[in-house]
Amino acid sequence: MTDRDREGAIVTAQTLTSESLNSVLTAAAAAKPVLAAQSPQQRYGQLTAVADGLDAAAEELVPVAMAESHLPEARLRGELRRTTMQLRLFAEEAREGRFLDVRIDVPDPDFGSGPRPDIRRMRRPIGVVLNFAASNFPFAFSVAGGDTASALGAGCPVIVKAHEGHPELSARTAEIVHSALTGAGAPAGTFDIIYGREIGVAALSDDRVDAATFTGSVRGGLALADIAARRARPIPFYGELGSINPVVVTPAAIAARGADIAQGFVDSFTLGSGQFCTKPGLVFLPAGHGLDDVLATAAAGKPAGELLTEAITAGFAARLADLVGSLGGRLLAESRLIDGNPSPGLLVIDYPTFEQHRNNAMTEVFGPFAIIVEYRDASEIASAIEQLEGSLTLTIQAEESDSALVGSLLSSIEQKAGRILVNDWPTGVSVTPAQHHGGPYPSTTNPLHTAVGTAAIERFLRPVTYQNFYGPWLPEPLRDDNPWNVPQNRSDAGQSQHWGRR
Repeated sequence: MTDRDREGAIVTAQTLTSESLNSVLTAAAAAKPVLAAQSPQQRYGQLTAVADGLDAAAEELVPVAMAESHLPEARLRGELRRTTMQLRLFAEEAREGRFLDVRIDVPDPDFGSGPRPDIRRMRRPIGVVLNFAASNFPFAFSVAGGDTASALGAGCPVIVKAHEGHPELSARTAEIVHSALTGAGAPAGTFDIIYGREIGVAALSDDRVDAATFTGSVRGGLALADIAARRARPIPFYGELGSINPVVVTPAAIAARGADIAQGFVDSFTLGSGQFCTKPGLVFLPAGHGLDDVLATAAAGKPAGELLTEAITAGFAARLADLVGSLGGRLLAESRLIDGNPSPGLLVIDYPTFEQHRNNAMTEVFGPFAIIVEYRDASEIASAIEQLEGSLTLTIQAEESDSALVGSLLSSIEQKAGRILVNDWPTGVSVTPAQHHGGPYPSTTNPLHTAVGTAAIERFLRPVTYQNFYGPWLPEPLRDDNPWNVPQNRSDAGQSQHWGRR
């Protein structure tokens, strides 16, 4: 690892100080106007270069990630491919320029509300973005993950606060990102990495930071969100916190394919040793489902898995002891530590117990454990949905004959989750234009935006309107000759708006 001087090299955990943080922040602030003025083609080249650099370093990076995260090689190679795919997706998004949302209203003396001046609107980069990296996805939600890719695509400088669970991987990834960006023409200060909780808090508190992202616990996320909100100049804070991702299974679905549902559920909540933010942690099954043996056998067939850190393992064990002790119920699978690694656990409770202890039952367990709630009729499941807190996802396992039941529940379900699935499982999040990875609190601090998919770029843009500007004074996307050739939504006098390139 190399140290960073004031021109902008990577800072190691050992050398990072308040003085070097100030250097990082100063460089990032200086890069803001330079990046904002760069063309879509320049941003495309920079993000593509980062993706190429990470792909070329796969044989070096994956073993480091395995050693630090305890995740298997196949999982990490797939995650690295997803990471570079995300970078290329945002590169294409940047080159296309549609996210700039260019709107042009030409003067119209006969406009309905009175004479209309020349008004032109577009989205501009919000500024320096501070990204608190996640522990459970050391590539896809870390140094070069979706938050970094979408912020760079928007034209924002990025500072990553490395997660302490994978410091060596973070440092090496950051070196590759920094080298690729510099080689592709990005200015000094476009990207950097910092280490340590105190340094992260200091950066978040600094007025040179304009927005922040976070993936982690509810407690940690709320503490950081509070700092962002209480600054002299409050800033947007996009925190992904905790999610139980409920699943509702109808009697008709049990009758049609109960065993398949049971196996799919176990496969999903144990994936990655239960350390996915989309893990289904609370499942509502109709009483008398008859799947106890199937569920128990499926859970017993899953091996104990090593969790990301010793602290996570200790927290999982303590949370489980409290939960099982307070809820009672029956254990279809008892989570045990085998060579220090937890095996899957599965607890069944009835609906009255859920109502009595719903706050505890709805608190996320980070690890291979889930709760089944047995409901007696449609009124209980409707009541349960009303009591649910916000989640990233909510899944419905149902048959086509359940149209009336699902229709009666859908308006309530829509209030509880950012992604609603039918006859699928929430683990595994496609990176697509239509994806939404977000939801009401406590799953996120801001339900309006997504952390996955091309719409994630919108978090780091703010609209600016230019009124009665001389043509040469306008940013390139707003000019009539449109030198960047980005989509323009133009409203001429007496005409409706239309999309097109000019």
